[in-house]
Amino acid sequence: MVLKILGSSSKGNCYILECEEESLIIECGIPFIKIKKGLNFNLKKVVGCLCSHEHLDHSKSIKDVIKAGIPVYSSQGTFDACGVKSNAMKHGEIYHVGGFKVIPFDTMHDCAEPFGFFINHTETGNFIFATDTYYLPNRFENLSNIIIECNYRLDILEDNIAQGKVSFALRNRTLQSHMSFDTCKEALAANDLSKVNNIVLIHLSDSNSNAKEFKDGIYYATGKTVHIAEKGLCINFNKTPI
Repeated sequence: MVLKILGSSSKGNCYILECEEESLIIECGIPFIKIKKGLNFNLKKVVGCLCSHEHLDHSKSIKDVIKAGIPVYSSQGTFDACGVKSNAMKHGEIYHVGGFKVIPFDTMHDCAEPFGFFINHTETGNFIFATDTYYLPNRFENLSNIIIECNYRLDILEDNIAQGKVSFALRNRTLQSHMSFDTCKEALAANDLSKVNNIVLIHLSDSNSNAKEFKDGIYYATGKTVHIAEKGLCINFNKTPI
């Protein structure tokens, strides 16, 4: 299994998990033409698209994805906010999306009904996808891979406020809707990482983060292979290292 990063920022988020038999889209916050290019225009392999919430940097192309015949899975609140109808999911229930088993879980963000996803596939093992949440409300067992938000660090944010680069309103929203570096570290420490191969840090703030320091800090805290999600990056995302 390969994880492709098509976008991971406030400008647009989209990730593709792909093996020989099937592909799964997670987030559709970029133009649909770019999603199709990321799939090498092979839409027949796509078993579905998971969408965490309605903000445009995560749902921009949701209507185009549905029109293309790709089933989209999200909460009813997200679909209502986007003005579409598709496969509404409920917290804690198991859904089969091709060869992927998906359990949505509640996250903490300023929108209608946001979800993170606990996902299993025979090639990836268990992994989580958690973005746009100011903390991780659950613990997970037997994880092989982790995709998690690491949006900002408080000292960088406060320094930007002191320099007039960030408003207090944006500061308060950030604190109440996105995961900080320190909270990300705490979330990882709360879970058993013994079988984890990859930790992928996503949705870094353009101005309130430091990619190198975040990567190094999470590596020193966990001892695991850490990736910063950048557009164009491809990661081997298997249950066992290759």
